[in-house]
Amino acid sequence: MTKAIVKTDFRFDGQKSLYEGKVRDVYNIDDQYLVMVVSDRISAFDVVLPKGIPYKGQVLNQIASKFLDATSDICPNWKIASPDPMVTVGYRCDSFPVEMIVRAYLTGSSWRDYKAGAREICGVPVSDGMREHQRFPHPIVTPTTKAEIGEHDQNISKEEIIAKGLVSKADYEMLEKYALALFDRGSKMAAERGLILVDTKYEFGKKDGEIYLIDEIHTPDSSRYFYADGYEERFAKGEPQRQLSKEFVREWLMDHGFQGKPGQQVPQMTDQFVGSVSDRYIELYEKITGEQFVKDEAADITSRIENNVKNMLARLR
Repeated sequence: MTKAIVKTDFRFDGQKSLYEGKVRDVYNIDDQYLVMVVSDRISAFDVVLPKGIPYKGQVLNQIASKFLDATSDICPNWKIASPDPMVTVGYRCDSFPVEMIVRAYLTGSSWRDYKAGAREICGVPVSDGMREHQRFPHPIVTPTTKAEIGEHDQNISKEEIIAKGLVSKADYEMLEKYALALFDRGSKMAAERGLILVDTKYEFGKKDGEIYLIDEIHTPDSSRYFYADGYEERFAKGEPQRQLSKEFVREWLMDHGFQGKPGQQVPQMTDQFVGSVSDRYIELYEKITGEQFVKDEAADITSRIENNVKNMLARLR
């Protein structure tokens, strides 16, 4: 199996800084462009796990690139080009300090909170008597704060965001409008492939006074998908849904006693488990895009990335 890329340390012309996120290494070029290298790191419960997942970065980057292109008529986005299977180059934007989560079903963390007695999510009321994986009457927006590495994103309401001055009222309403329109497009594209887009997150920023969609979109790291076939039958029987998302990694961790809480140790990730996670990411790529995934098995992936990015930047600068 190809070696997983879990760290990069490039030096590009015009490089101002390097931000290492949970999964992405983002290089600031001249305070004008960003080079986003999608590594093979994997995180869950806001913790970066000790082993990388081969091809995960390629999967995420290529799915995000495809959906950025497919939604550019809805909202301007940061992408200029994807010069390498694991890289997107785009415009640097000043990001908003919140993430816009759109949910169409009561599942995952929202179900865990609901089961514990919560009847609202980020200020949005949720009816009594709902069941796990039940569809909401309409998609809801449940924003969170953007946490630093090692910290947890915190739920926050629209009213709190505006009251604290994190986002202006006018900008927030545009973010909400864009998020719901993007989710609608993503849901329709998923339905064409026999999938249900269950929930997802969007991040936005501003450039020259205009709101841009930034970062990834509709990937298995930022989204949850159910298979449409069998959804109703499984829901009626109270059975788990067949899903393509990172939730199965979270469930594996919980089964092994880890939820990212203080004092807990990440369980050992066997080569077999790592291989199964890689296969699941590739499965989602092929299912959501309808295209065969072509593994890029360059002998030296790091050199390939460096050369492709340098050639791209030479054309931009």
